[in-house]
Order: sequence, then C-alpha cells, then structure tokens
Amino acid sequence: MKTASPKTQETMQNPHGIKACNLYNTDHAQVTHLTMAPGESLVKHITPVDVFFYVLQGKGTVLIGEETQEITTDTLVESPKDILHSWSNTGTEDLRVLVVKVPKPTTPTTFSKT
Repeated sequence: MKTASPKTQETMQNPHGIKACNLYNTDHAQVTHLTMAPGESLVKHITPVDVFFYVLQGKGTVLIGEETQEITTDTLVESPKDILHSWSNTGTEDLRVLVVKVPKPTTPTTFSKT
C-alpha cells in the first residue's frame, strides 16, 4: 500500500511561488496539494487537460474563464481544459486545495502574461 501526505512530501518548485507537492503522479492522473498563505495567488494559466479543485481548508477566489467566485472548504470546482484559471487566498488562514488533473498532461501548462 502506498500512502502520501503533504506533511511528508517534498515541496516542488513552481512558477506560482507557493507551497505545492504531488501526492499522486502516474501516467494516468496527477494530484497536487497546494497551500496558499493569506494574500497569495496562482499565476493565471491554461492547463491542457480537465482539472478539478477540491478545497480542503480556507476561503479563496477562483477564476475560471470569465467567471469569478468565492469558494470555501468542502467545495469542488471544475475547470475544463484550455480555459484560463487561477486561485487567490482571500481568507485569513491558509487555503489548502487538491488539484486533480485527468489525464495527466503530456504538454506544458501555458502561463498568462497578465
């Protein structure tokens, strides 16, 4: 049996400058745990596969395409492939989000210049 915890996984370098670690990473899917401190945000980007986010803790604002919405703990958000998206921690505690990409991307993510 394999197990993984964000407490024991190595933090990976990322263009967002936030704490992130892969919990699951196979040829078929990828699960990443993100932790954003209050005020931190992801760089706007486009992922070449469908993604869903599940908020484990905190409150944040998510941008999917042209829509922005405040999201809280225990909420799942879908983000279709090839759509600009981002997250911002608008709360007073860490925002912890699981990012699930299915299938695992074979081409790179595109980052916005704005």
